Amino acid sequence: MRTPATAPDLAEQTRSLVANAYAWLRNDSLEALVAVGAATVLFVALRALRSLACRLLERPAHPARWRTVAANVARRTHGFFLAALSADLVANVVAPPGGLLTIVDFIFTIAAVVQGAMWIRELILVVIVYRAERGDPDHSTLSNAMGVIRILVNVVIWAIALILVLDNLGVNVTALVAGLGIGGIAIGLAAQGIFSDLFAALAIIFDRPFRRGDTIQYGTTIGTVEAIGLKTTRLRALSGEQVVMANTKLLEQEVRNLRLVEERRVALMLPIRPNTEADRLARIPELVRAVVEAQPLARFDRALLVGVNGNSIDVELVFIMATPDADAMLTTRHVVLLETMRVLHDAGIQFADLTPPRG
Repeated sequence: MRTPATAPDLAEQTRSLVANAYAWLRNDSLEALVAVGAATVLFVALRALRSLACRLLERPAHPARWRTVAANVARRTHGFFLAALSADLVANVVAPPGGLLTIVDFIFTIAAVVQGAMWIRELILVVIVYRAERGDPDHSTLSNAMGVIRILVNVVIWAIALILVLDNLGVNVTALVAGLGIGGIAIGLAAQGIFSDLFAALAIIFDRPFRRGDTIQYGTTIGTVEAIGLKTTRLRALSGEQVVMANTKLLEQEVRNLRLVEERRVALMLPIRPNTEADRLARIPELVRAVVEAQPLARFDRALLVGVNGNSIDVELVFIMATPDADAMLTTRHVVLLETMRVLHDAGIQFADLTPPRG
């Protein structure tokens, strides 16, 4: 484990470093000038390469997603990092006095840690925005959440970067890491409800079980999603009132997204008189099939006897609607019922009288 230098040691090391650098410049002035010139040329070349990359990646009017990410990363590449990188590459080739090489390596390490934190932060935010835009086209939820997301990302990334920098300075970071861990646990426990709803909102944005404008069913409530906030989701119920639900509670139970319905299954029970002859009962599937197939949006599934009791013989008619439109389903069911009653009456098949006897 490294131990930080004391004040006298640091002063002595500084005097030794200056003396070695002066001796190197005096004795190997040509090598030193070549090293400085090479580092300068390399730095200018890296800056020019960064500018060229930014122009090429931003050229299309509608760039691809990977081009946008690469352009953001290129723009976030700081000049200090390029200078430190140039000096470190040249120093490891030229091999100046040991103390000077150590200082250059140390400066490059710090610059690399800071630059890496900036790159990782940019990549995380770009990925979050990209995933959120897919589930939130109007950016309403994203705009509410991005402020909190940026704070969380910045705190985590820069805390890690600070620990790495202090570790390279020779500071014992074990106690600091333990303190940050305990503090994070305490904050998490204190704000457990807030964070649970926040992460539930992020789960809705990224996993996209539903989005604004969808009609969903939650328990006995059916409504249209009006807004997805950081803590609650607001629905407009079919009866007109607004229903507000906590995001955590909403995702704990089964949610049905009615917008994603592609077909509707309709089942009708036909109670037939119990004294109907078997031959006439056998004709029922054929008769109702013709009725269903006459409807443009309906597809016949089955018509079978499912039960016999003292009051009726039950025939279950099932057909599939090729559209999720509820109005079309109700209209088709109405027509199928009327036509079924008509064709069964013409075939001499009567519905059972299910009226309870008077006492």
